[in-house]
Amino acid sequence: MPTVNEMSGGGGWRGSGGGGGPWGQGPRNTGGGGNNNGGGGGTPDLEEILRRGQDRLRRVFPRRGTGTGGGFSPLLVIGIVIVVLAFVGYNFFTFRVEPDQQGVVLRFGEPNRTVGPGLNFRLPAPIETVFTPSVQQLNEVTVGRVYTNAAGTAFRDVPEESLMLTAEGNIVDVAFSVFWRVDIANPQAYLFSLLNPEGTVKAAAESAMREVVGRSQLTSILVTERRAAIGDEARDLTQQILDSYNAGINITDIQILKVDPPPQVIDAYRDIDTAGQNRVARENEATAYANRVVPEARGEAARIVEEANAYRDRTVAEAQGQADRFLQVYAAYREAPEVIRERIYLETMAGILAGTNKVIMPAADANILPYLPLQGLTPGAAR
Repeated sequence: MPTVNEMSGGGGWRGSGGGGGPWGQGPRNTGGGGNNNGGGGGTPDLEEILRRGQDRLRRVFPRRGTGTGGGFSPLLVIGIVIVVLAFVGYNFFTFRVEPDQQGVVLRFGEPNRTVGPGLNFRLPAPIETVFTPSVQQLNEVTVGRVYTNAAGTAFRDVPEESLMLTAEGNIVDVAFSVFWRVDIANPQAYLFSLLNPEGTVKAAAESAMREVVGRSQLTSILVTERRAAIGDEARDLTQQILDSYNAGINITDIQILKVDPPPQVIDAYRDIDTAGQNRVARENEATAYANRVVPEARGEAARIVEEANAYRDRTVAEAQGQADRFLQVYAAYREAPEVIRERIYLETMAGILAGTNKVIMPAADANILPYLPLQGLTPGAAR
């Protein structure tokens, strides 16, 4: 290792002379002690060092006066100190959390607290460090497909992810998308519980979907109306799995992109699907017809019932009137039987003969000339 003398090229500190000190001037003797006045064995002069330092500061900062001996402005120094402290405090003691984020503060590497959006205080690193995961961003992971362009319109199937077994042992091809967010109430679990959150969500969702499909029949899976229910079951089961991991992730939805049978029988099962759709259409038509016919039938039934009630009331009233009339005639008959009998006979004969042709002949001993008009004997002429 080179010595001080070797670094300065001779004796003592490098300066203007052979014995220069660290401030550009050789050491000088302050008197006493037996040091040599012209040599390089003395200590540096403190006053000279301070004077040279002040000269250098005057070159950097403006002076209050025009003379070389003027001092610094106190307000300027205070302002500079305040600006420096504000800059240091803002960058080292505060941090900002965006509206869609949650701040997780670690103290010596251990989660200490969670803060909301806005400007927050922290101790400088490495005492406290901050992570700000987004809790509003909706993330998507797809199982059974890989998109080959940024727009998400071109894709290729991944059979090792999408082929699943149903309850009866049939193979079905299922592709679906999983939508998830960071749990706003537990962002630290999302940061530190999982090494690969997206991969964990994908694996948990695939496992859950295989379990749901494994409990279902192939015919029920292929029905379009059942797909939403299957997605809901898989979503709930995926959430249970992630909660058991303390993943800090919320599954918002699982959307099934396709459900197809094996390629060898896909045409036949598409016919089944078409038949199921036709069945639903026929059921809807039958329901509409029933909704139209049943009210009409009920109205017709109500009308018939009302007519029957009216006929009953009329018939009962007529029968009651006839019974009352008979009782009145009977009471009169008991008072004068011969008169009533004659009246009944005459009324009965009047009723019988009212619509027939009649010829009235006088008695044999009557002195009346018989007169028999011919037109009276013609049909339809009644007298």
